[in-house]
Amino acid sequence: MKNLVKNKSLVNNFLGIFVLAVLMLWAKTYITQVTQFKLGVEGPLQQFLLLINPLGSAVLFLAVAFLFKGKRKLTALIIIYTLMTFLLFANAVYYRFFSDFITLPTVSQTQNFGDLGGSVLTLLKPTDLLFFVDIFVLIYIRFSKKINFQSGKIGFKMPAAVIAAAIVLSIVNLQLAEADRPDLLSRGFDRSYIVKYLGMYNYTIYDSVKTYEASAERASADSSDIAEIINYTNSFSAQPNENYFGKAKDMNVIYLHLESMQSFLIDYELDGEQVTPFLNSLVKNENTMYFDNFYHQTAQGKTSDAEFMLENSLFGLPQGSAFITKGQNTFEAAPSLLKDYGYTSAVFHGNNGSFWNRNIIYNQFGYDEFFDEGSYDTTDSKNMAEYGLMDKPFFEQSESLLETLPEPFYTKFITVAHHFPYKIDQDLTTIGKATTGDTSVDNYFQTARYADEAIEEFFTYLKESGLYENTMIVMYGDHYGISDNHNKAMEQIIGEEVTPVVNADLQRVPLFIHVPGMEGGINHTYGGQIDLLPTVLHLLGVETKNNIHFGTDLLSEEHSEIVPFRNGNFVSPTIYSLDGKYYDPKTGEALDESKLETADKLKAMVEEKLHYSDKVVNGDLLRFHSKDGSIND
Repeated sequence: MKNLVKNKSLVNNFLGIFVLAVLMLWAKTYITQVTQFKLGVEGPLQQFLLLINPLGSAVLFLAVAFLFKGKRKLTALIIIYTLMTFLLFANAVYYRFFSDFITLPTVSQTQNFGDLGGSVLTLLKPTDLLFFVDIFVLIYIRFSKKINFQSGKIGFKMPAAVIAAAIVLSIVNLQLAEADRPDLLSRGFDRSYIVKYLGMYNYTIYDSVKTYEASAERASADSSDIAEIINYTNSFSAQPNENYFGKAKDMNVIYLHLESMQSFLIDYELDGEQVTPFLNSLVKNENTMYFDNFYHQTAQGKTSDAEFMLENSLFGLPQGSAFITKGQNTFEAAPSLLKDYGYTSAVFHGNNGSFWNRNIIYNQFGYDEFFDEGSYDTTDSKNMAEYGLMDKPFFEQSESLLETLPEPFYTKFITVAHHFPYKIDQDLTTIGKATTGDTSVDNYFQTARYADEAIEEFFTYLKESGLYENTMIVMYGDHYGISDNHNKAMEQIIGEEVTPVVNADLQRVPLFIHVPGMEGGINHTYGGQIDLLPTVLHLLGVETKNNIHFGTDLLSEEHSEIVPFRNGNFVSPTIYSLDGKYYDPKTGEALDESKLETADKLKAMVEEKLHYSDKVVNGDLLRFHSKDGSIND
């Protein structure tokens, strides 16, 4: 007490400033975790853990400043404090759109940053300045001439005691978390659990460890690992349906990648107008099969995850994008497999070829051509969206490029106009905005209508060019367009409360498969993007028994209707597993206790499938596998 009086102020003493910094960071982190993230906190224990989990890591990280001398202690403290603040702020902004947390692999996706500027700006709020006010308090203390800073002789015992206290607090935190959520760290598919129980900064440590483990997995892999994978995938492979196998034999293949298109748009009317009239008409087309229980299964890779699954029938990674972190892996992707059947292959995309590392990984997939923005006229700004060429000029300019390909061809067209934040020149719109008051939701319908019109124009070209009658056209939504951060506005759109089950159903995306001569209709089978490759190959008459696929043919009578999500959740016709709880999809209520044992078994199966898929990708195991099914030593 005498020392505090002698120094006139607590802030004249480094230990006092350290305590102040810990308290400010603790409070800021707790408030952010409560107000910015949807962590599903329930019960007194989880509330208590959310309160204390920032404290141990705040003390531990800030204690590094004790290693410095004099005023450099305070300088180091401010630098560490600022870095931790930016980490917290970046996660808050990232979460606003992705409903997820930043991982080290996503930070490494720097080649995408230049194209993300406009989207990021729409996520910022004036109140975000509050994240940084306390930093200026510490800077003022550091440089104020009115404060006679005294570092004092702290010695070794004080820092050691502080660090020991932080470690003990973190261990207690972990033990309490494990008591409420057993195997928390070993079953870490869902990052929200780690943040809820251990806090934002401990999650960063956990993420770093998992990233290192994944990168080290390749070095330790050998041919025995692929043998294990072959046995596993053979255990659930599905025989093709004789009624559909070879229905599209020798036909061209055109994938239309429907950016941010969700299934609720199909037959949806806004102010009495159909939002997607052309897609609606395809649902009734006699040669088009529409899947109304088809789900996106993407994670942090979003669009690239969708592409990764449809080309390989492998799941995207739990952290970051496989397109970027595994761009040099060996793959047995669709273009490579179909090359053996005389197919040429190409991707059409009116954006920068390096975005999502496409110009590298497409070579690994076996694509012959990649027509990126360099192949298009992008000089007219009116034709440009934030992520490349608007859909109508994109399809129009792609026509002459498509005609250069020998038939049969396997192609993919990636659209961008219907992309967050859904901005469009009002002169190009043919439908009004919604009126929920949520800008992202309100704008969503205008760009969806524009995309629908562009697809109709492309179909007209295919018919007039003569390609239509010999081409299988597959159209799929890549991921959600409206995240669950906008559920209040979505309740106005769909006219019901967005419960966990309803929210899961909003993750449905359209899947259309048009094959001339094939009987169409609405197919209610549950499936996901992981199932597209075997489905398309079987329609082309290509056997897949020698391939390593984690999905199964949607048209097969043996198809599994358990749809795994990247975070370990799943949906099925009878059971939904969402955030640690089981639901009856028909009633939306908690699952009857008599079905819990079955649900647990399905949950274990889902986690096993994700684990083995990750083992293939992280270990680059396909380098030990040949397309004929043999193992390479």
